[in-house]
Amino acid sequence: MTTSQLREYTVKSGEMAAWIDEWRSRIVPLRLKHGFKVVGAWTVDGTDQFVWIVSYDGPKSFQEADAAYYQSPERKAIDPDPARHLAHTQTRLMTSA
Repeated sequence: MTTSQLREYTVKSGEMAAWIDEWRSRIVPLRLKHGFKVVGAWTVDGTDQFVWIVSYDGPKSFQEADAAYYQSPERKAIDPDPARHLAHTQTRLMTSA
């Protein structure tokens, strides 16, 4: 069963372009390498909000795959960490209705 996660970020003021550039070039390819699918990503007009949905349909649970992604040498090697552009994050697991 595919599990998806809604990821809602508040990006630091003035850093949206840098965040999106690093997200596209560093985070997305590594997520894909670890078996995730990026369903889509959006910015919220007139705000510093960035929202994306990532899904996983593999042999592990989403939580196990996500932990393995964050513990991977490739993710730990990303320096500087793109998360430095984020002021606040919120995530929610979702399943198909």
